Amino acid sequence: MTPIPDAESPGVLTAVDVSIAYPHGETVVDGLSLGIRRGSLVAIVGPNGCGKSTLLRAFARLLPIAAGSIVFDGRELQSRAPRELARSLGMLPQSSTAPDGMRVADLVARGRYPHRRPFAPWTAADEDAVRRALEATGVTDLASRDIDALSGGQRQRVWLAMALAQDTHTLLLDEPTTYLDIAHQLDALELFRRINREQGRTIVAVLHDLNHAARYADRIVALKRGRVVIDGPPADVLTASAVEEVFDLPCRIITDPESGTPLVVPKTRG
Repeated sequence: MTPIPDAESPGVLTAVDVSIAYPHGETVVDGLSLGIRRGSLVAIVGPNGCGKSTLLRAFARLLPIAAGSIVFDGRELQSRAPRELARSLGMLPQSSTAPDGMRVADLVARGRYPHRRPFAPWTAADEDAVRRALEATGVTDLASRDIDALSGGQRQRVWLAMALAQDTHTLLLDEPTTYLDIAHQLDALELFRRINREQGRTIVAVLHDLNHAARYADRIVALKRGRVVIDGPPADVLTASAVEEVFDLPCRIITDPESGTPLVVPKTRG
């Protein structure tokens, strides 16, 4: 059983006995307790339907919780005003849509909304944040193009740029490598680790690829049927028995020759 996080620990997000149910009555997350330490890079993994994205949406206050509590930066999440929350907590959802005809630069600039007063002029700090976000995600050359003219992978990088331009100390990423080819997947994951290490940003990412989670995250949290079943550093928790328990996937665990982290090698089925 996962211990209840210590509310006095240096955590940025703390969930205690949280349950989340959809309107039709299905409980997706059930009595979950989890603490996210400030400055960590955490990967949330688990089979489809286990509650990963649901939990992340609750952390972003996009879904209400049915029971329990979530504390962000020492205060109840529900007590935060939306704009105040958006200055500290950003989220990249699984899929997003932009208004027809919107240019890339204009979408990325929307990330600055929480930091700007109504009718305030665009500042040099806003311009610099957008420029850095475009450069970091490799989409500077797309800045003048329409969003609807881009490929799926290009759009995903543009949405990531908008999340970075928001310049929050905590970033929630829901399957951030969706639509990206393998080279851009690795570029994105390297970027997340770099801003985590160099800027101290807390990053919580839902990932499907266990090997990516093992290589880039400080900590892996595995969910199954709405509860935490595995939680800890990749080298400690990513075992063959754990992978089979969570994913029903017989495998071997070897050492990644490039990173020295655990590498999951599925066994042949049949």
